[in-house]
Amino acid sequence: MGVRIEFDPLGEKTIPNDVYFGIQTFRAIENFPVSGLKASPYFIKAYVLVKKASALANLQVGWLDKKICDIIVQACDEILAGKFTDQFVVDVFQAGAGTSFNMNTNEVLANRGLEILGKQKGDYKYVNPNDHVNMAQSTNDTYPTALHVSLLMALQTLLKELDELSEAFIDLGKKYSHVLKSGRTHLQDAVPITIGQEFTAYGAAIANATAELRRRQENLYSVALGGTATGTGANSHPKYKQLAVTELAKLTGYPLKPATDNFEALQSHRRAQTVSSALKELSLELIRIANDLRLLASGPTTGINEITLPAVQPGSSIMPGKVNPVMAECLNMVAYQVVGCDEAVSLAVQAGQLELNVMTPVIAYNMLFSIQILTNYIPTFIEKCVKGITVNEKRCEQYLEKNPSLATFLAPKIGYMEAAKIAKQAQAENRTVKESAIEKGSLSKEEIEKIFSRKNLINEQ
Repeated sequence: MGVRIEFDPLGEKTIPNDVYFGIQTFRAIENFPVSGLKASPYFIKAYVLVKKASALANLQVGWLDKKICDIIVQACDEILAGKFTDQFVVDVFQAGAGTSFNMNTNEVLANRGLEILGKQKGDYKYVNPNDHVNMAQSTNDTYPTALHVSLLMALQTLLKELDELSEAFIDLGKKYSHVLKSGRTHLQDAVPITIGQEFTAYGAAIANATAELRRRQENLYSVALGGTATGTGANSHPKYKQLAVTELAKLTGYPLKPATDNFEALQSHRRAQTVSSALKELSLELIRIANDLRLLASGPTTGINEITLPAVQPGSSIMPGKVNPVMAECLNMVAYQVVGCDEAVSLAVQAGQLELNVMTPVIAYNMLFSIQILTNYIPTFIEKCVKGITVNEKRCEQYLEKNPSLATFLAPKIGYMEAAKIAKQAQAENRTVKESAIEKGSLSKEEIEKIFSRKNLINEQ
């Protein structure tokens, strides 16, 4: 009573009767006990949307019976509403190309369809995973299509969070635009900037990386659906490809279009790689910014200590009172992971052979995981770090006063070599450049005051 027997070309299997997946999914469970990681909810939703669009297209060309189409569509809608997602059990590391996951999806939809019909699960003569749910499709075109759609869905929230992060830094820059400080190049003292300019530059860097990510997501609008096994569209109606992609575009709200060359769409995952690369490029900027924040907050007595990061937890199990830049540290770790994921994606992208790249599952996992961890953490980083940053204005002023690079502004009046002598003298005597310049007497006090005015120091217009 608690089991059913299912058959495939390799034989038969006993399947628990309460599950909606079938024999091919069961084989995948046995074959790939790798990570325990399952498909992203975005990927499940995207794949089900592909199945729904395909059913509607096959109905329009007269290949799929309306009753069966309606049942498949109903089953799809139930999963899209959040039901039966626990039935997608194939490990993310699985058979090449994603055949196991495709069949997992086909079997769940078929068995739910049978249940809607009042039939027993596994009685596939009424609703069949291959003949009906997978009609005019192959793993080879549906999996890459679901990859593109799932990435588009996942990216939208991330893009909004990145906009918020950029704005948070720009707001911080405006708040502290009045604070002059020493610039630093080569980690050595350089001519002044405002600390507000440092912060707004971080905001601009994130905004630019986000804009590039937005541009590159347009590469995902081209989808492989309709190419079936090798790009020829074998076992599909001549009108199916356009109809299926049109339906999928309606269902997703994205301006999807059939790939110009189906063969290229199955062979190459360059389009996905451009997005993965953009995620890596963004992460490199995040790493740089996080490291800057850690440097600027270093101390409090033996570091730079120009800013204070919010204290969110004790920093040590042994040193009382220690507070660490943990939010920036975590951002580093998240971004390092994204860089690593991109390396895995890159290796998978170059691994395509002849008519197919079979490494699509590892591309999907790594890209969706990268988007997930960035999306999860960035709002917390904004609230618990960026918005709570304060500037130690007195420390900034102290560093600036003793900065020997201020002699740069004397050079147009007295020459590079004379300015260098004043800088060297100021350092040797532990005095300010301004004091040494006044003592030198080469310029009047009024001229020196003008040279060291805020307007001149930061070329303020």
